[in-house]
Amino acid sequence: MPSVGQIEKKTQERVLALLSRRLGYTYLGDWIDRPANSNIEPERLKAWLAGQGVRGTLAARALFELQKAAFDTSSSLYDRNHAVYRLLRYGVKLRPEVGANTVTVWLVNWADALANDFAVAEEVTVRSGDLAGGAKASTKAGAKRPDVVLYVNGIALGVLELKRSTVSVSEGIRQNLDNQKKEFIEPFFSTMQWVMAGNDTEGMRYATIETPEKYWLSWVEETGEFADEPNLLDRNLLQLCAKRRFLQLIHDFIVFDAGIKKVCRQNQYFGVVAAQAFIRRREGGIIWHTQGSGKSLTMVWLAKWIRENRPGARVLIITDRTELDEQIEKVFLGVSETIYRTKSGADLIATLGQADESLICTLVHKFGGKDDDDGAEGTAGTKAFVEALRRVPPGWKAKGDLHVFVDECHRTQSGDLHQAMKALLPSALFVGFTGTPLLKADKARSIEVFGRYIHTYKFDQAVREGVVLDLRYEARDIEQRITSPKRVDDWFESNTKGLNDLARAQLKQKWGTMQRVLSSQSRLSMIVADILLDMSTRPRLMDGHGNAMLVAGSIYEACKFYELFAGTPLQGKCAIVTSYMPTTADAKGEATGEGETDSLRKYQVYRQMLADWFNEPEDVATRKAELFEKQAKKRFIEQPGQLKLLIVVDKLLTGFDAPPATYLYIDRKMQDHGLFQAICRVNRLDGEDKPYGYIIDYKDLFKPLEGAVRDYTSGAFDTFDQEDVKGLLKDRLASGRQDLEEAREAIKALCEPVQQARDSVAYMRFFCAAESGNAEQLKANEPRRLKLYKYAAALLRTYAALASELEAAGYTPAEIQTIKTEVEHFSKVRDEVRLASGDCIDLKAFEPAMRFLIDTYIRADESEKISAFDDLSLIQLIVDRGAAAVDSLPAAIRKNQTAVAETNKMLELAKNQHEY
Repeated sequence: MPSVGQIEKKTQERVLALLSRRLGYTYLGDWIDRPANSNIEPERLKAWLAGQGVRGTLAARALFELQKAAFDTSSSLYDRNHAVYRLLRYGVKLRPEVGANTVTVWLVNWADALANDFAVAEEVTVRSGDLAGGAKASTKAGAKRPDVVLYVNGIALGVLELKRSTVSVSEGIRQNLDNQKKEFIEPFFSTMQWVMAGNDTEGMRYATIETPEKYWLSWVEETGEFADEPNLLDRNLLQLCAKRRFLQLIHDFIVFDAGIKKVCRQNQYFGVVAAQAFIRRREGGIIWHTQGSGKSLTMVWLAKWIRENRPGARVLIITDRTELDEQIEKVFLGVSETIYRTKSGADLIATLGQADESLICTLVHKFGGKDDDDGAEGTAGTKAFVEALRRVPPGWKAKGDLHVFVDECHRTQSGDLHQAMKALLPSALFVGFTGTPLLKADKARSIEVFGRYIHTYKFDQAVREGVVLDLRYEARDIEQRITSPKRVDDWFESNTKGLNDLARAQLKQKWGTMQRVLSSQSRLSMIVADILLDMSTRPRLMDGHGNAMLVAGSIYEACKFYELFAGTPLQGKCAIVTSYMPTTADAKGEATGEGETDSLRKYQVYRQMLADWFNEPEDVATRKAELFEKQAKKRFIEQPGQLKLLIVVDKLLTGFDAPPATYLYIDRKMQDHGLFQAICRVNRLDGEDKPYGYIIDYKDLFKPLEGAVRDYTSGAFDTFDQEDVKGLLKDRLASGRQDLEEAREAIKALCEPVQQARDSVAYMRFFCAAESGNAEQLKANEPRRLKLYKYAAALLRTYAALASELEAAGYTPAEIQTIKTEVEHFSKVRDEVRLASGDCIDLKAFEPAMRFLIDTYIRADESEKISAFDDLSLIQLIVDRGAAAVDSLPAAIRKNQTAVAETNKMLELAKNQHEY
């Protein structure tokens, strides 16, 4: 029979043969019993340096500097690793003797990869005291033994943990993470650049030091020399560890970003490599990498390569949004790259005319006037920027070889702006970056402006490869009608007697548009009630591990939403972030004697919000609007349970990466790029309890979905190429049902061998020990229990996501009851097994919330307890129960006929206004 369940040792033997025979690594042997194993092998490094012509004393000093950096016990692993990386990449700077010029001793020959000494050792046992420089592994922890270690010139740069084909690669990842702890062999990782884990079933995952498991990456390369390799693990190793590729990845694709070391994703690597080829032949183009796939770091790596490899090169980065400008500056500063942000158009001209700054960024719209009401930062700013570019001194010429990066190039590089930039920088090379598909209408102009595509990485590919999350879409419809058109007409007639017909028509048109009708208080209240219900029942919202964004139709509507939420449990956990900055000028000329204008209301709401946020008087707090925005964004990202909802209009819908953001509520007409970018705010990875990003649409932006989502060629995506948006959304209910069925099948298959009657005793015998108290049996059954916990968590998660919509998903009442029974049953099995076994399992972060959801749906009386008419719960009750709401009223209210009559009116209103 074919070999199934390949044992780890056999896999390891094959991997070692692959590295030595096909990639040319020298096999150093099995080091399980070798004494004094280290991540720096001094004799091997000194021998290689001697072969490079480095004198013995100089080689010894270079070795000393390397060991001093690697084994500095007063520094963190991150700092030690960073210090080692600088020595590897830039060489060791030494003076051969007093008064002599400084020379560079290169520890790696980056120019000629094949001139280096590549070697591999297996079972590298690291014991206490093995590591040089006094860095010791914990004596309590004993020895640790990485499976495969890759050495370059005697320096350990890569480590690989292997698992048998029936054991998840996650086990190898966790083993690597354990080894990096202080109590184990942390010093061994001070030189490590590439940290890997793999098996024959799942292939290889890779990362670098201190990378949490959820951020480990897969490498997908469908073309090239090794693309046809049948074994996935072998293919990944050949693609990543080939000598030239391995050193290229280390030299060009590692960053130390504000305390976090990062390696590249495969799309970033191929995007930069493709761009390098274009730039070498002085050709511009467009890099389209979908939202959330790391476009900013792609810019960083490409900019670093240009400045290091193109003599006299300078890089100018153009953005059109403040948050993008700030994000790019933050990323470059985080990787120790000094970037100069220009302050005005004149400042940009002056900076380009001097050679002092080689890395520059500029914000197009900062040169325009005040942002308009809906937060758009476009027309005025672009015009002002273009005018500034045209006002150059006679004979002016930019210094150096300019490479211009245009971020979000689909909207930034209008015809006028491009002409002005071309006139200003006629010899510059332009590279456009975008995270969204190019419109059919834009494609011709974009290709004319920048050139052809350099590299593309589309949404569906990023989802398949686990770089971003898939999105689930749900449309909600809140109907609204004018109950008495005659009264509206009478009001206009009465209040416009002093106006002529034209003025009266214009006023009526302004206030009678759909925009104003749909922004009525009752409609906004319904949306608020909707979101409150979701906050108490939806995964991640209810447990505080995730949060949400609400896109309002205008800044005024955003303020109205904020006022409505202020009277609910979200008070203090909700904030508005828009382009609006309140000033006293906003209140001037707004007093009409007829009530508050929109501008005055915005001003007052913002003043109150800022005063509440800072706990200071309104006059003092109003001056801190910019600080408020920074603090709000930081809290939204770092403390999702403390800022559960951000209300926005246009700002933060691009360039704002907030992994906790799980739900996006849209109550604004959007289309094309703006819509695409907005929905991608919730596609960032954030752990296993965030399987999808959720889009809740109140504006009918997409046509109804039937079954699996078809390619979009109409509706909101009419102007996108069909291929561009392939795989963007899935039918929420169909996908949810499939997930639930897979979870049910998995846990039932696991429990199938349990003896009938499948009671507590039978489950204990199967998952714990056939003989009560038998420690060996308990240990042997540990993998089985881990599967139980994993499958039970998946069942709870998928059930919770669909619990209130099982019937809509196609289940019959009998099937729904069966599912509820199964969920409760397997939840109890898991709890009993966990208690009986004494296991201490790290539960999924969201499980307590899932438990709450299950209890709510299984026990109907739980809904009664929260329907006491406080905190808008009456609306929630009506939406949830419909006509049964009257029967659910507290007895005292049921006896009050007036209250019942009012409730019936609200039921009728809910019927008309709150259909989903």
